[in-house]
Amino acid sequence: MPAPVQQPPAPPPAGELEALYDELTELREEMTELERQLEPGLAEIPGPQRESAVNLVHYLALRRRDIRRLQARLTAAGFSSLGRAEARVAASVDAVRGLVAGLLGERWEARPKAPVEPASTALERHTAALLGPRPATRRVRIMVTLPSEAADDPELCASLVHHGMDVARINCAHDDALTWERMIRNVHAAPRPGGRPCLVMMDLAGPKLRTGPIEPGPRVLKWSPTRDALGRVVRPVRLRLTPPGWAGRASASETLLPVSDGRWLAALGPGDRVTVTDLRSRGRDMTVLERTEDGCVLAETTKSAYVTMGSRLHARSSATDAAVGQVEPLEQAILLNRGDTLILRRDDLPGRPARDGEPASIGCLIPEVLLDVRVGERLWFDDGKIGGVAREVADRGLAVEITHAPSQGEPPAKLRADKGINLPDTALRLTALTEKDRADLRFVARHADVVALSFVQRVSDVDELRAALGALTSDPPGLVLKIETERAFRRLPELLLAAMRSPRTGVMIARGDLAVEVGYERMAEVQEEMLWLCEAAHMPVIWATQVLETLAKTGRPSRAEVTDAAMGERAECVMLNKGPFVGDAVRTLDNILRRMEAHQFKKSPLLRPLRVAGAPEARPTA
Repeated sequence: MPAPVQQPPAPPPAGELEALYDELTELREEMTELERQLEPGLAEIPGPQRESAVNLVHYLALRRRDIRRLQARLTAAGFSSLGRAEARVAASVDAVRGLVAGLLGERWEARPKAPVEPASTALERHTAALLGPRPATRRVRIMVTLPSEAADDPELCASLVHHGMDVARINCAHDDALTWERMIRNVHAAPRPGGRPCLVMMDLAGPKLRTGPIEPGPRVLKWSPTRDALGRVVRPVRLRLTPPGWAGRASASETLLPVSDGRWLAALGPGDRVTVTDLRSRGRDMTVLERTEDGCVLAETTKSAYVTMGSRLHARSSATDAAVGQVEPLEQAILLNRGDTLILRRDDLPGRPARDGEPASIGCLIPEVLLDVRVGERLWFDDGKIGGVAREVADRGLAVEITHAPSQGEPPAKLRADKGINLPDTALRLTALTEKDRADLRFVARHADVVALSFVQRVSDVDELRAALGALTSDPPGLVLKIETERAFRRLPELLLAAMRSPRTGVMIARGDLAVEVGYERMAEVQEEMLWLCEAAHMPVIWATQVLETLAKTGRPSRAEVTDAAMGERAECVMLNKGPFVGDAVRTLDNILRRMEAHQFKKSPLLRPLRVAGAPEARPTA
């Protein structure tokens, strides 16, 4: 018996179709009206970017209202829900309106005519203009932050380019112009697969909202061997005994022990035994292993010790003794528990821990920002590890009640010098361009393909950078806005429109600072909204901060960061930070992105054949 022919579903009732058409028409009219209101600003955007800017405006109009109920009704009627309309908003709404009008028996034509260029083509064109031509094996570019060593290690740059680096990032907060120039020379000299250029992005330092110095601790040198759970030494202490005036570098596994008498040190040889009398009047033996070409002596000990300048050194092979030389003071930290008060100072005095009944205090490297903080506003320190609320504004600074730290009685949090400060609630009057940035721009304008603007918060910041670059060169580098504060996120639409006055623009989601500002619970939601807005603007996005960070630093990735790296396929570029294993991170990221590209474009799934979708194996019947 033949199977019955399945009838197509009946169309929705005419009343529902008319209601849908009216609501879609109202949406379309709101887009046109917002476009009309913003026309003076849109007219300043050059032709190739203007169509994308208009699409962004249409998307803003669409997202000003809650259309979830409309989406459910459209889906129930068999139409597109507009859930992927970012790239071509007006065309998407017009297409659904046209289908509804057809079912109503009306002749309908979209007005104005929708653009003919696919949105993905516009996005790829803008991406290629900013970040270089598309790699042969994937859509998403890979950016790598260069370490200082890249200035003197051409092999490092060549390896990164070989394994997939498309853009080299130079952080202008570190090093200097001479070092940057050597880095760029090594990048440009690296062999390039397929002849594709590796571009250079220079990231302006911006204003440094960081804690000031802390008064030094005691001049004590401490060392201790590594022991197992039973207290047995599994790795002795490696000491480098240095002569007076030595200015070399030790490895990370060595402890520097300065010696006051160079002739005494020069007399030591392999196998000699040296005893140091530490601050607890204990003799601690060490064995000389070897002499080095720079006049140092390497020694080893299995005993812990505390020594300071003048601590006695005795060698059994010598008739005289020496002493420990100048010991650097210990780096001091401010210990904080929940409920403590921290004074954030406006003067240049060094910070100090709480003592003698006085609360702990520390300075701010840009003290004038503290004048903008109001009582009740939040402050975060050290990437959000410590948080507080301003309770009093006084001449000496801010009294901050610590609200996010271990409870009293638990091991306290440690706040050190040069740690970041975030002020998510404060309307800062800082401009994004500092005097250092303006000086650095003279180098950037000549050597960079792309410049990233740190700490952007307002349209005037974008205009100042464009004007500064325009005064330096007739062919300015591409412009990337680093969105790293809550205020910048809230103003993202106007920042995008301001940036689009330049021919080559993009956005970096600086997820580290941004997560501190908006809260880690909101970060996933915020980065999604930024991706949607940038897709509506056909603007390339750089996915940044802590991507494969454990892999880059230790050589082993975590499961969570691999999933996070796969999410980077939603962007046009993924940024890796430096680390000893950054080459492995580039290879891994390249592999992840190539695999994910076969499954997804932006937020749209691509349904390639799945191996696991083959016919299930037949099971034996009972």
